[in-house]
Amino acid sequence: MGMNATQLIKMANQIGAFFASQPDPQQAREDFAQHLKRQWDPQMRSALCTHLDATEGEGLSAFVLEAMQAHREQLEPLARPA
Repeated sequence: MGMNATQLIKMANQIGAFFASQPDPQQAREDFAQHLKRQWDPQMRSALCTHLDATEGEGLSAFVLEAMQAHREQLEPLARPA
């Protein structure tokens, strides 16, 4: 994997800052999650979720944390069939 957690956090916070400027906070969190689902590959999303679990989201903005917690199922790559 080419991306480390620091890069992912920085990117997530930058994207979060863009969506956080929207007037409706609930919609903004949903749009943020949808953006990551569409634009980030599963490894990146998985790594961000792993970071969230391991560190309680260290380094992530409050907006990104809330969005990830509210829309975790969209961010989590689909479990591969056993």
